[in-house]
Formats: sequence, structure tokens, C-alpha cells
Amino acid sequence: MRDFFRPGRGPTLAGEATIATSHPLATAAGLDVLACGGNAVDAAIAAVAVQCVVEPHMTGIGGDCFVLYAPAGGEVLALNGSGRAPAAASVGRLKDLGVSTIERTSPHAVTVPGAIAAWTKLHRDHGRLPLERLFVRAIAYAENGYPVTARVALDWAEEVPLLARDAGAKTVFLPGGRAPTEGERHAQPLLGQRLREIARDGAAAFYLGRTAESLVRFLNGLGGLHTLEDFADAADGADYVTPIVTSYHGYDVYECPPNGQGLAALMMLNVLAGFDLSEKLPLAERVHLHAEATKLAYHHRDALIADPAHLPYPVEQLLSDEVAHALRGRIDMGQAGAPALWHEPEHRDTVYLCAVDRDGNAISFINSIFHAFGSTRLDPKTGIVLHNRGASFNLIEGHPNAIAPRKRPMHTIIPGLLRRGGRTVAPFGVMGGHYQAAGHAAFLSGMLDRGLDVQAALDAPRSFAFNGVLEVEPTLGESVIAALAAKGHAIKPRTSPLGGGQAIWIDHARGVLHAGSDQRKDGCALGF
Repeated sequence: MRDFFRPGRGPTLAGEATIATSHPLATAAGLDVLACGGNAVDAAIAAVAVQCVVEPHMTGIGGDCFVLYAPAGGEVLALNGSGRAPAAASVGRLKDLGVSTIERTSPHAVTVPGAIAAWTKLHRDHGRLPLERLFVRAIAYAENGYPVTARVALDWAEEVPLLARDAGAKTVFLPGGRAPTEGERHAQPLLGQRLREIARDGAAAFYLGRTAESLVRFLNGLGGLHTLEDFADAADGADYVTPIVTSYHGYDVYECPPNGQGLAALMMLNVLAGFDLSEKLPLAERVHLHAEATKLAYHHRDALIADPAHLPYPVEQLLSDEVAHALRGRIDMGQAGAPALWHEPEHRDTVYLCAVDRDGNAISFINSIFHAFGSTRLDPKTGIVLHNRGASFNLIEGHPNAIAPRKRPMHTIIPGLLRRGGRTVAPFGVMGGHYQAAGHAAFLSGMLDRGLDVQAALDAPRSFAFNGVLEVEPTLGESVIAALAAKGHAIKPRTSPLGGGQAIWIDHARGVLHAGSDQRKDGCALGF
């Protein structure tokens, strides 16, 4: 029982259907679709379309998408909606052009966006209501405006210097020369037109014809290597792939396979499964274990995770008991350590939502333009801001994640799904860029090791061992932070919350849905 004298919220309880997103307007759009007979797929698409308008710094139709979909009584489907590099892109070609690093705003950071291909394929195969119905609210907000929330306004203001450097972005995102403030209305009428076209013509409206021609011209003008053929090939480029799975305390944890970092989340869980992380373990010890497992898993992520055609080791090997045992043995409970590979290879910002419908279909859905406002490159003819997921590529010849023609980069965005005994128990996910794999492990540990409900597990204080430091939220408390420093962790206090997150726990025995939404953002869960 939560303390009702303290600020906060409990899970949203529903008996038939529910949806949780990082923005109230998106949640309302998804709930409206569920109430009108739409299924979980319909609700997710309606909600994410709204988020592409009202959270423009986090996501957009010029981004990428991954989905885990669990139809009632069926097997879990994974959909990879991440884009590919242009056919002309390679390490050699970029170096010939004088490129030594793929910068955040570079046209070479723009892979052909995969989100719309994913939405339309998922809708065609599993949706129920027409796209015109699903996009109604998103189009209205784009064309007529929407009120900017406090968290969106805060994030928006931080990106003003970068937005001001691109003429299209400056026009759309800095009206009057500044970022909108809380409560101001903002509109993107050109984006509304694109949504109308996609609703009418599907993926072809984005990847073929005038929109594709304009995007290619725009990118070429910036020095990009994109062609109309690259866009045309992406129209049906979203792929159904086999999910990857590990077991954690009797539950099956599903993730999308590489090129996403879900493999790192499962590797972390395999390591943590050998420890007792229940409430009887002091908080500083739990955070230390999580940090050490994070460093080990992320070291492998950076060295090994890439486009599935370029993986140096099979996923099954990295999820084996042998690897988990070897990595677990490298953790010293008394001292922070440096990560080490179990076997040395040759190498060197986002929205998440989930929904469950009255038929029991469940979806875990994530859509992203990577950094805030992506590349900050906005085509003034189409109103589309392009992501910069290609910045995850490197220019190390022979590295699994080196840029190459039609190759997908390593991705941070990952939806998660929990099952037990062949039944879906919870779609879940967190946001926060690189934090997401660590966030999945922390969230599941909160529920399955400590017995927290979905909302409490999302609200729990967060930490993240990354780039040589241990980032900590102040809610961990001074004594815990001091104990971690005493173990040798280089502490870096967080000045902004670590990501966000949503989850839905399905209580099959009682027929009740428990939906949680993270208060680090404008999270909102609704149901009926």
C-alpha cells in the first residue's frame, strides 16, 4: 500500500483495456480508439502519431520504430522498423569526403527513416480501424495547434542553439525566434498534411513521389548520399524478426534482436539472476550490482551489437550460461571495476507506449528520432524533421557497427515484453537513450526481485553506469551515494531525470490491468 500522505500516484486499474504513454494527449487518443472498437495496434498507432506532433523533440515520422506485439493466444511478433544507410554510404566514401566522425547534425547521420514503413505494415497486418480514423487527433493537433506541456517546454528550450542553425527547424520550432513556453500553443501544419497523405496512401506517401523527392533533394543539398532508390526500397523495409528471450525468476523476457540493444538488457538480467536483489539487500549494494552488470553488458554492446548480418557472435552464445557465469564472476561486491569482454573480439531521446485491448492483445511500441529533435534538419517543403540514428555508426573499418551500404546501425530504442507460461504478463519499456537496456533490467528487478507494482517500479530512484561515471538521481539519498563513492564509483549527480517509462501488468487471475506511467515525463495511463 502506497503512502497517501506523500505525493505520487498508484497504477491505473482497468478491467477491459488500457494504454500508457509519455503524454496525456497521446494516451487520450489511444483510449479513444480503444473505446471505439480499435485494438491495441490501432491504439498504439493513434497515440504515437499524436506524440510525433506534441513531443516533436522526442519522436517524429522522420524517425525509426521497433515493436513487440503479442496477439491474444498467439506467439510474440517482433517488428524492426529501423532505417538503413544509403546504398552509397561506406567508411571509405565518407573518409574520402573528409568525414572522420558522423556528427549529430550531419546528413550522413540520417538513415532512411523506417517508422512509417513499420506503422503501415503493422496496421495492414494487424490493425482494425482505417488509418484515417487513427490519425484524426494527430492531424488536428498538427494543423490547429496543441498546448505545450511543462516538461516538453523544458527540453525544447535546451535545444534552441542547435535549432537556430537550421533554417527549416528555426521556422517551425522557434516561432518568434524562441522556444514555446508552457501553455503556449504550437502547430505544424505541413506535418498535418503529411499525416493526411499517409492516412490516404500509406507508406507510398512517404517513400515515393513528392515527399521522397523533396527529402532527397534536401539531404543532397546538405551533402547527403541518399537517392530516390534508397527511399523506394524502404517503403516495405520493416521486417518481422524472431524475438530474443531469456528467463528471469520464472518469467520469459522478450526483446527485439539486434540491431537493437535489447541483447544487452538480457545479458544484464542473466548476470543479475545469480544474485539476491530482494529488499533485504541494502540499496547501495543493489545499485552497485546493477552498475557492474551494466558496465559488462554495455562493453559487449559497443563491441558486438550491430546489424544482424554483421554480428560476430550468435545471440544464443552471448545469452548462454557460460557467458553469464563468466561475467558474474568479474563482479567484486566491494569495489567498482572496469568492464572486460568475456572473449576478446577483433574491434575496438524517444517515446515509448504500451497498450492492452479488450481481447487481450498487447503491444510494446517505441518510436524515436534519437537525439532531441534528431538531426535538427527539417525539410522546409515537407515539414519533416529527420532523425540522426546513423550517428551510432562508427568509421572503423571492419567493426561490426561500421557504416556500410544499406546497413542498419546499432539502436538504443528497445520495447520489452514479459510472459509466463505462454501468456503475456506485461508490455514494458523505458526511455532515455543509452539508459534503456539498463532501465529494462532495473525495472524488472524492481518488480520481480522486490515485489514492487508497475508504478512503484517505474518511480524508483535510478542510476546509470556509463562513460566511466555512475550517474545518480538525487532521490537515491546522500548516504547511499556516499556508500557508492566509497566503493570507487565516480559519482555524477543527475541534473535531469533519467528517461521515462510505461508498463502494463496483466493480472489474469483477477481480470485486472495495472498500468503505470513515469512521472519523470508527462506520463499518463488511462483505461476502462
